[in-house]
Amino acid sequence: MERRLFIIAIIDAELAYNQKHNFPNLACMKLSAYYKAKGEEVMLKTDYENLAGYEKVYISKVFGETKISYETVCMPNVIIGGTGFFYGTKPELPEEIEHIMPDYSLYDSHVNKRLENAAKTSSLKHYTDYSIGFLTRGCFRKCSFCVNRDSDRCVTHAPFSEFYDPDRKKIMLLDDNVLANPKWRELFFALMEAKKKFTFKQGIDIRLVSTDFAKTIDNANYDGDIYFSFDNIADSEAIESKLKLLRQYTDKAVRMYILCGFDYEKKYTAAFWLNDIESIFKRLEIIGRYGVTPFLMRFKNYIDSPYSGLYKNLASYCNKGGLFKTCTFEEYCLAQEARTKSGNCSITRYYNDFAKLHPEFVSTYFRKKFWYKGKST
Repeated sequence: MERRLFIIAIIDAELAYNQKHNFPNLACMKLSAYYKAKGEEVMLKTDYENLAGYEKVYISKVFGETKISYETVCMPNVIIGGTGFFYGTKPELPEEIEHIMPDYSLYDSHVNKRLENAAKTSSLKHYTDYSIGFLTRGCFRKCSFCVNRDSDRCVTHAPFSEFYDPDRKKIMLLDDNVLANPKWRELFFALMEAKKKFTFKQGIDIRLVSTDFAKTIDNANYDGDIYFSFDNIADSEAIESKLKLLRQYTDKAVRMYILCGFDYEKKYTAAFWLNDIESIFKRLEIIGRYGVTPFLMRFKNYIDSPYSGLYKNLASYCNKGGLFKTCTFEEYCLAQEARTKSGNCSITRYYNDFAKLHPEFVSTYFRKKFWYKGKST
């Protein structure tokens, strides 16, 4: 019989899948803290080798596309959790684990190994610099693409002192829709009193922006860009009005998640793909008027689009903020050909193939600069 090590092994599935993954798993850190408090020996495993030798193996997965074998998941000593396994119906952590201070040291061995292999310290900042947690949980929007689609409200989850390590430089919030919580002002002021930079990683619901919020965020010691979402072109009127309001009070850097490749009717017809691409450019036009940069979020079904290559081009163009600010989409795509020695640049090819099929996009969108450097038009 194989000897068990009687150690709790914790596997961050995203890290095991990609050793250069650069964001810690909060559930893993909480599990580690819980078992260490009970006197158990805990280790972070970054692979799936020799799992039978451990008393318990916890595997947490955030993203559905992260690959893990069926045989591993079915091992008798393996316990799985996270939205990557249970999309929209994830089991909750027990209260005594959910509300424990995370063990931020869990990833120390991984960080040290990366540094020994010449990784940049900036690429590891989320492991080393941030206190991470939720102030609120849930959302009332019920978006069909979201893991919170079964939620009906935003509730206060924890005070930030529950996960705040004063030795860390910054604070990272993972809240789903903090402005939907009636106590958002109290939560923001508590953060601001900590005198440390903070940010909401998942973005903030711009449809709930008020004058009060705009003034508050302008005075906040915010870390980096303020992220919002622009998921549906149908919300364009409401979102533009909120951007206009926001820009009356703050010039802070704003970035907008732009969802694409998701059909609310789930038909994914040829007409949908064209309309979806056009909706991306329409949204770029709107946010560019208010000095907002985009971050394209491609829903997994985009890969089945006849224009999947163009979606990749758009992601490169949007997600590297400097490109969106300085050149047109056409300029970006065609310039790539000169940079390749083979003369067969896929970026240029994707662009040319689409432009030949749909020349109306070229003059209307592809040759247009969207960036407006200022508060608003």
